[in-house]
Amino acid sequence: MKRFEIFSLALLTAALIAAQNKNSPVNYDESKVPAFELPDPLRCENGLQIETARQWESLRRPELLRMFGEQEYGVTPQRTGIKVKHDVVALNPNAMGGLATQKQVRFTFTGKNGKSLDAMLLLYIPNASKRRVPVIVSYNFHGNQTTTMEPNVIPSPSKEVVKRLGSEAWVRGEQSSRWSYELALKRGYAVATMNYHDICPDSPELMALGIPSLLPDYDVWNRKENEWGAIGIWAWGYSRIADYLQKEKRIDKSRMVVLGHSRLGKTAVWAGVQDKRFKAVLSNDSGCSGAALSKRVFGENVGRITANFPHWFCPAFNQYSENEASLPFDQHELLALIAPRHAYVASAEDDSWADPKGEYLSLYYAGPVYRLYGMQGLPNIEQPAVHQPQHYDVGYHIRAGKHDVTPYDWQCYLDFLDAIWH
Repeated sequence: MKRFEIFSLALLTAALIAAQNKNSPVNYDESKVPAFELPDPLRCENGLQIETARQWESLRRPELLRMFGEQEYGVTPQRTGIKVKHDVVALNPNAMGGLATQKQVRFTFTGKNGKSLDAMLLLYIPNASKRRVPVIVSYNFHGNQTTTMEPNVIPSPSKEVVKRLGSEAWVRGEQSSRWSYELALKRGYAVATMNYHDICPDSPELMALGIPSLLPDYDVWNRKENEWGAIGIWAWGYSRIADYLQKEKRIDKSRMVVLGHSRLGKTAVWAGVQDKRFKAVLSNDSGCSGAALSKRVFGENVGRITANFPHWFCPAFNQYSENEASLPFDQHELLALIAPRHAYVASAEDDSWADPKGEYLSLYYAGPVYRLYGMQGLPNIEQPAVHQPQHYDVGYHIRAGKHDVTPYDWQCYLDFLDAIWH
């Protein structure tokens, strides 16, 4: 299917939006972190103190879920009217040198307005296991064909659309260093990936070529204050992948994991918060509006992120640009919403933009909610040293290096998942 052409006026508007507050100051000095007070995840807006898991689930959890939806990511529609059709278009029972069965599944999304678009899922299932296996679901940045050198992997449908932005990526195997398929398969885990642009291209001027094109009442350029942005739409897409995987006979639907890096780490957390089918949520270098505490105002901040990526969030989030002190919530409460399922946060030593300390503290301060369920959060407020993973009912590690996904990250994730499930 051909997606419609972009108008030059839309491009100009996008440029004007992105220009606002792009030069918001960035702090990398711990001594300049402002004094701040984090909201108590166990205190309701009316002052009621939560004391039991039942109270959390009936009172405080819905309250926080509403706040994050209405004021940060946008409210996910309960019904979109979009139908999804699945077609297995390629099957290789001897992929990865016989290590796995490879499936490539075309998702066709059709809206009530009659428009449709395609997305492609790449799935590897370990051949050695005779039982149902857990699965790690993770979007990729530049197309399924970039995650592996296997020649039969079909390029993602959004490839030509997004290359209009001037990207020189999308080369086969170009991002394979981020995808430890063989390691995961040998450990007994299936891996499923889809290009996030297939669900919604990652730019204001191209959003209308994705899922928004199937929603007749969604105006990319004139969204309501609490209407969902790209992160919310991508999170919705993660749940549609879960829908398919639940039907896969070799997948253990009780052990589905969602993993994301950077902006897709933010997405993975928001998807995992909303969709309880994901029993573990893995955030890799997700930073501002992901795992990191916003009120620290360290590294990327709300002013910068809303100026550079206005399409990611609902318009209401703009009120906290250079105004983090007024936030009635913070990201530790987002991580707390994953409980009693398992949360894992990973940081990189040289990734100050994502505020590794703020990521750690966020998971630490989610601990009281985990304790309601008799689970163990992070026991120490002090961030651990590099390459000293902390695995409890939640997990954390910081590794040497930059903003990236590495085999070390995968090793830590798999060790954590093994520990909670075996």
